[in-house]
Formats: sequence, C-alpha cells, structure tokens
Amino acid sequence: MNATSLAVIAICAYLSSAVMILKPLAQSKSRRAALACAWGAIALHGAYTALLVHQNADFDFSFFSMASLVSMIVALLLLLATLSKPVENLGIFLFPLTALMLALDLCFPEKQRSLDIHNWQMNTHILAAIIAFSLLNIAALQAILLAIQNQQLKSHPPKRYIQSMPSLQSMESLLFQMIGAGIFFLSITLVSGFASEQEMFAKQFAHKTFFSILAWFIFSGLLVGRSRYGWRGRTAIKWTLWGFIFLLLAYFGTKLVVELILHR
Repeated sequence: MNATSLAVIAICAYLSSAVMILKPLAQSKSRRAALACAWGAIALHGAYTALLVHQNADFDFSFFSMASLVSMIVALLLLLATLSKPVENLGIFLFPLTALMLALDLCFPEKQRSLDIHNWQMNTHILAAIIAFSLLNIAALQAILLAIQNQQLKSHPPKRYIQSMPSLQSMESLLFQMIGAGIFFLSITLVSGFASEQEMFAKQFAHKTFFSILAWFIFSGLLVGRSRYGWRGRTAIKWTLWGFIFLLLAYFGTKLVVELILHR
C-alpha cells in the first residue's frame, strides 16, 4: 500500500471516529467502536509518516508536514488520556482537525526541508518542542471546552453534549496535568535551544525565541497562581488560551512567514 492510500484511509477513519462520537453520545458500544477507529487512524497516519521518511531517507520539517505530525501526536495523547479519563468527546473537534492537517500535507507537498545541523542539542530541541506543543494544544482544547461547559451549565437544561462531558473538576484536573507536562517539555526546548545558540539567536528566529519565552512565563505563572491562589475557571481558561496563542505564533508563525511567504 502506497503513502497516498494510507493517508486517505486514515483521513476517512478520523472523520468516521468523530461522527461516531458525536451521534450516539451515551452508547458504550459506539464509544468503543469510535476509539478503535481512532486508534486505526493513528496507526495509518503513523505508517504514512514512516513511509515518507523511508522514501526520502530523512524527515521532512516543512510547514504542512510538521502540522500533520503535531496533530497526529495530539490525537495520540488524547487517546492515551481516554484510558483513564472519559475525555473522548474532545475527538469531535480534534479528529477532523487532524484529518484536515493530513489532507493538506497530502494535497500540497512542499520541497523537503531537512535539518542543517544534526547534533544532540538540535535533535533534543526539536523533539521536545513537538511534544510540548502537542501537550499544550490539548490544554488549549480543554480550555475552550471548559469555557463552553461553564456557559452551558448556566442554561436550563444544558445541551446533551454538555451533559455527557466529564465534570468540571475532572476537566480542570486534566487541563493542569497537560499544562504541567507541557511546561516540562517547553523548558527542555528552551534549555536545549540556548545550548545551540545558532537556533535561538539567529535573526530570523528572534521572534520565535521571544514568543516561546513569553508562553513559558504565562503557563508557569498560571501553575503558580493555581498552586498559591487557587486560580481556576475563567482565569485559568484565559491564561491557557493566551499562552497557547503565543506558542502558536512562536512555532507556526515562524514557519508560515519563512516558508510560505518568504519561500526560504
């Protein structure tokens, strides 16, 4: 099976899983089928990525390729979270987005972009950055759902989808777990980046460094506020979304400007 076939089947599996989660929100059999379909989509997506790496004899760090990889990791982390928490409803938003990123990678192949420097600092920097972004991506999704849940719970009665979601306490618990893990890997990203000064202080990456550090302070401040002052609810949601926006600008903003606008 070629890479295109793997990608197309994965896209269909992602979308099918999202539909199965959305339609019968309370049926356990459908939940198992939806999660099984999502696991299959992840496996096919991973096989597609591995096949491209094998064919090109290197990993492609272009914009759409990285967007596809990050979305796959986010989907995988969500599925792992479902093993201990009933958070599969996040897949209604996440799985179609992952399918879209994979479709864009498939439809708009770019010139392959490999790393110019292969050392342990750079490899650690990129791997930690991908994991940090993926974890904090889920945290941002959690924050959006928390905002919707807070608003809907004030209505009488709330919509069936809101009723099927985990409690606010469980959702907030997962949110701060993801932020804590994301901050850990973001810290590794920054430290390993400073160890490789060419990446952190190159002129074209100055705003990437600035926004990454700013995101680190925002997320760290949120964790401190949660620990010392019990921050939660709307405060936690706002800080999480602002931190993720700056992280989004740091990574994809840089790649968007450099690759798709400046064509470098």
